[in-house]
Amino acid sequence: METVVTVYGPLRSATGAKTVTLEWSGGTVADAMAALVDAYPRAEGYLYDGDTVRPSVRATVDGERTEFEHRVPDDATLTVVPAVQGGSREDASR
Repeated sequence: METVVTVYGPLRSATGAKTVTLEWSGGTVADAMAALVDAYPRAEGYLYDGDTVRPSVRATVDGERTEFEHRVPDDATLTVVPAVQGGSREDASR
């Protein structure tokens, strides 16, 4: 199955592009994220804390926010927004 995946933030540095085509066997959003990490290993630290998806990671399928256990339909577009961390108040003065 081919799925177009759009990534944001630091994930772009891991994939080398804002939009990539993911070749995978199909399944859930969680399965697609695992396949994305298989294809782009540098993405793992942005998406996972150990074996667990980071709490602030978000995904949409065809523009609709979705849960990780939902299936990704054929020809769907997946968007993944990685964990985002803000700087400290001290950093704001720099």
